[in-house]
Amino acid sequence: MREINQAIIDEVAGKAKLIRQDIIKMLAQAGSGHTGGSLSAADIVASLYFWAMNVDPAHPAWEDRDRFVLSKGHAAPVLYAALAEKGFFPREWLDSLRKLGSPLQGHPDRLKVPGVEASTGSLGQGISWAVGMALAAKMDQKNYRVYALLGDGELEEGMVWEASMAAAQYQLDNLLAFVDYNGLQIDGRLKDVMSPEPVADKFRAFGWEVIEIDGHRIKEILEAINRAQEIKGRPTAIVAHTIKGKGCSFMEDRAEWHGVAPKPEEAERAILELSQ
Repeated sequence: MREINQAIIDEVAGKAKLIRQDIIKMLAQAGSGHTGGSLSAADIVASLYFWAMNVDPAHPAWEDRDRFVLSKGHAAPVLYAALAEKGFFPREWLDSLRKLGSPLQGHPDRLKVPGVEASTGSLGQGISWAVGMALAAKMDQKNYRVYALLGDGELEEGMVWEASMAAAQYQLDNLLAFVDYNGLQIDGRLKDVMSPEPVADKFRAFGWEVIEIDGHRIKEILEAINRAQEIKGRPTAIVAHTIKGKGCSFMEDRAEWHGVAPKPEEAERAILELSQ
């Protein structure tokens, strides 16, 4: 188990704040993209890249690296911000989000962006890809771990549960899947569109260990990751209860910010809030 202390918690929280600021800046400059679900996932992604994962930005294809799959590929800004902060590519790339010819498109492209493990966007495919990676590690007798981040609306995809069955069948205890459970999707509240509840019980029924946490409390995130690494014989799902648009008061818990970029004046207000 990895050490957790207040200095580590503060460092990860600081990285999450920087990631949120970069999300706002790049989306405002692009004029399009997915704001709410990128902001809600920032604490999880910061915890993975700046504490949990064994990766080397100088050698992104290192064979024994841990893998991260952003199954909710439309939240690419949170991944790009983390990769830039980690040093996988120059920060100047963030200014090119969604521009013609830029490697940073609306969904991540593993052939163009160092550190991106899977070209995701079609919901359900990312977790399926992660299951394949974890199975490959077992077959090759490798010790790397595979992490995936799903959206809660993504749980409406049948492929998610096919992948979940396979993960349990092959006892993939090297696989950890986070669910960014902010309760909203593009059409409104999950419970009104297509409720995935009971989420925790579903994963348990499919043979997974389940941990429920507050997805904005860094200490809880780190402790859950440590606990997952002790689980043997089955994969782990961390159901992280989050707030869409977290950190920007006028965006929080509002479905209309799912796929809308902030205007310049909105970005200025958001950055001010995130700087405090």
